[in-house]
Amino acid sequence: MSTPGGPGRTSMETIDLTPATTTVAAVVAGVRDDQLGGPTPCPAMTVADLLDHLHGLTLAFTLAARKEAPPGGHAHRADGSALPDDWRTAITDRLAELARSWSDPAAYDGLTWAGPVEMPGQVAALVAIDEVVVHGWDLARATGQHYDPDEAAVLAALGFAQSFEPPEGAADGGLFGPPVEVPADAPAIDRLAGATGRQPGWTPASA
Repeated sequence: MSTPGGPGRTSMETIDLTPATTTVAAVVAGVRDDQLGGPTPCPAMTVADLLDHLHGLTLAFTLAARKEAPPGGHAHRADGSALPDDWRTAITDRLAELARSWSDPAAYDGLTWAGPVEMPGQVAALVAIDEVVVHGWDLARATGQHYDPDEAAVLAALGFAQSFEPPEGAADGGLFGPPVEVPADAPAIDRLAGATGRQPGWTPASA
């Protein structure tokens, strides 16, 4: 991480997404075609649905870094039937572009849109890293792959997830769903899974 300078800028470390996006790209490449219809830790999402969601959110948060409006609005689709034929290459390319976009200190200035919500660029960056790391975990779990994401990225996502307060009256836990209790001395990635409403020990067999 590096601290951007410049007059009038609040102190904010840029987040190096490259280690996390590279790890998730490797998981994407390891998904077999016969796994696309399988379950994931995301309720009602198949592996194909999750891949389509990842394909869309990487573009959305790249545009958020650039302060550009996404084509077709701010909704993040999760429709496996719309997954492009070259999805392995397409998602890998978008992950790399996402990391490049958030390496620019200007991405953290002012307000931007993350999905349908307007927020400071600094916060949008944390949402982006959370989305990448957590959905990488989802995909690895769903397809039986090893997952060892960058520790700094996991801790950044964990800090954000633990500080998130759902809107008043949101019985479903809001953005992440109700948190799952995980021991305080558990690995950071397990604590992140729990903080975002997932069972750290989830497998397709337990779906």
